[in-house]
Amino acid sequence: MKLRKASAAAAAALVLALTATACGGKEGSAGDPQSVKPGQSGAPELPKYTVAQNVTLDSPTFQEAKKRGKLIIGSKADQPYLGFEDQATKKRSGFDVEIAKMVAADLGFGEDQIEWKTVDSGVRETAISKGQVDYYVGTYTINDKRKQLVGFAGPYYKAGADLLVRKDEKGITGPETLKGKKVCSIVGSTPLQEIKKPQYGAQTTELAKYSDCVQQLLTGQVDAVTTDDSILKGYAASNPTKLKVIGKPFTEEPYGIGMDKGDKALRDFVNDSLEKHVKDGTYKKIYEATLGLSGSPFVEPPAVQRY
Repeated sequence: MKLRKASAAAAAALVLALTATACGGKEGSAGDPQSVKPGQSGAPELPKYTVAQNVTLDSPTFQEAKKRGKLIIGSKADQPYLGFEDQATKKRSGFDVEIAKMVAADLGFGEDQIEWKTVDSGVRETAISKGQVDYYVGTYTINDKRKQLVGFAGPYYKAGADLLVRKDEKGITGPETLKGKKVCSIVGSTPLQEIKKPQYGAQTTELAKYSDCVQQLLTGQVDAVTTDDSILKGYAASNPTKLKVIGKPFTEEPYGIGMDKGDKALRDFVNDSLEKHVKDGTYKKIYEATLGLSGSPFVEPPAVQRY
């Protein structure tokens, strides 16, 4: 009996150690889980952004940022290769972070003039509509419901909802095999709304952070995590011996840059910025030095939708 208890304790300690390095109990609370970090030796080189001079724009958001001397950008902090904050250095990295910096440079703001604000999915519309952030870049799916509340530039990337499971999982092979299974996603996400549909028969757990869902998966409290495949691939790449992505996307998730709904001037400017940098190759360089490190091959982004 003592031996069995000791083995159980050792297993629990191993899981806790993996969780601490993989995702932490809170958003970005552990060390960076990325095996190769954007900007690190061994990764493709990140592009350098030329900070525009003497920018003029008839945008209330832009004018307020110019007055305060900095941009406040909303992002995620617990998504490897997309939007991640290293708790030791407070440095942000990832695809969305670089897209945000690229746009900021076109607006005339250098990296040292950006204040990052971590905003969870469930309160993104509130943060934008209340002016707590100037714009938001963080795996933010454009849909008609959200467009009633905020404005979107883009899309700049198209993901799809998928499933993250433990490496030894045999029973889950796609969304059609989730009946009776415990599936975790985060409050306010579109994949959560999809997986709650009766056709899947899943038992859902709703948490505030992706990292909390991954922790529950690692410790066996849930059977799968669902969200965008781009996010899940980052976690799988960070824990290649423990986690895997099923690889059967079952929704379309076009990512946009969220901003004040009434600020058309800013929306048009950001759309111009995205189109320019897709054309000049900057976008592809960003992708290959960030999200591409998770194993997701580069594809051309969808066309910008202007409205």
